[in-house]
Amino acid sequence: MPAHRDNPPNVDELYGLDPLIEPGHGESAADDIGGLQPQTVHCPYCGEPFETTLDLSSGSTSYIEDCQICCQPIEFTVEIADDGTLATLRVSRGD
Repeated sequence: MPAHRDNPPNVDELYGLDPLIEPGHGESAADDIGGLQPQTVHCPYCGEPFETTLDLSSGSTSYIEDCQICCQPIEFTVEIADDGTLATLRVSRGD
């Protein structure tokens, strides 16, 4: 068997890609400030909880995301505190 099969090169290096950063690998709670933060919400239509990811780096914003359970449009209103942390999150029906 060729040596390259026993010790394959890093795929990122092989193709000149930026390394993939996996959530939860070597991160602390402080790393979520101003970045991506997982959040469990309850759908205002079906009431089921599901996990989504909030992007705190985009500042206070509103957007529509479909429920992962019933596919109904949910309006997310995200307010970011001055220190870059999540101040409030409101979910409401998008209709």
